Amino acid sequence: MPMETATVPATATSERAPALSAAATLPMWAVAVLAALLLMLYLRVCGKLLVDWYVTPDYAHGFLIPFFCAWVIWEKREAVRNTPLEPSWAGTGLVLLGMLTYITGVYGAELFLARISGLMVLGGLIWTFAGMSMLRVLKFPLLVLLLAIPFPAVVFNQITFPLQLFASRLASGMLPWFNVPVLREGNVIELPMMKLEVAEACSGIRSLMSLFTVAIIYGYLLEPSTWRRTLLALGSIPIAVAANVLRIVGTGLCVQYWDPEKAMGFFHEFSGWLMFLFSLGLVYLLQKAMAMAARRGERLA
Repeated sequence: MPMETATVPATATSERAPALSAAATLPMWAVAVLAALLLMLYLRVCGKLLVDWYVTPDYAHGFLIPFFCAWVIWEKREAVRNTPLEPSWAGTGLVLLGMLTYITGVYGAELFLARISGLMVLGGLIWTFAGMSMLRVLKFPLLVLLLAIPFPAVVFNQITFPLQLFASRLASGMLPWFNVPVLREGNVIELPMMKLEVAEACSGIRSLMSLFTVAIIYGYLLEPSTWRRTLLALGSIPIAVAANVLRIVGTGLCVQYWDPEKAMGFFHEFSGWLMFLFSLGLVYLLQKAMAMAARRGERLA
């Protein structure tokens, strides 16, 4: 009796192909060599970045970013495991561009370029060895890493000085509501008791960057849709600016009606933390309002 042989439909074989390709991995020695080369190349750059996080209060939130990105990648592990590997030489173009940016940053003494090149090289390597599909899966944690890189001094000054003037203008417009006479010259608010200078540290950029980062993390954890996450992150910007203006107004009121020394000392430092907590509360309320509006829209639909 002839032996019957089972046949597998072509469609079933093709459906299993992506799973097999996703299971494939680079040899461990190749991964080790790449990791060692990247470590040698970016050791000093990353070391200086850690120092900047510690020394510069505007970027103290940088310590939180790598842990959050690692958690996001872990949370996406199923998507990473199920994404087929499609190596492409097109990714080497991004790697080369990243290396040129690195050389320009190192020899041009521009740390921002040297740091940003690391993300370009990392994205190019993912594209080269895993494919564009894998890069799309990991694009969010890669983009979030940008928040941990300090702006160049030129860009930073272009942001902080307008914020100083804007906060000074709003605060000097609000203080007369409380019977405090004000004369403003640029970022200096002249009060009857003393001059109140809205310095770079009081521009609000510190709370703005921190609150923007927290809003992105909070939105990713609680909001299901991309547009609502984006709206929450963008909403944190006016919230941070408004909280900084209220801080300046509160300092002016303390100077006028309490004690100038205490106003510029204890209150000035304490109000920074207080206003940041107030801003976090407003971000929380904004997220809850969006969630309620979404549920109401679903019921009406």
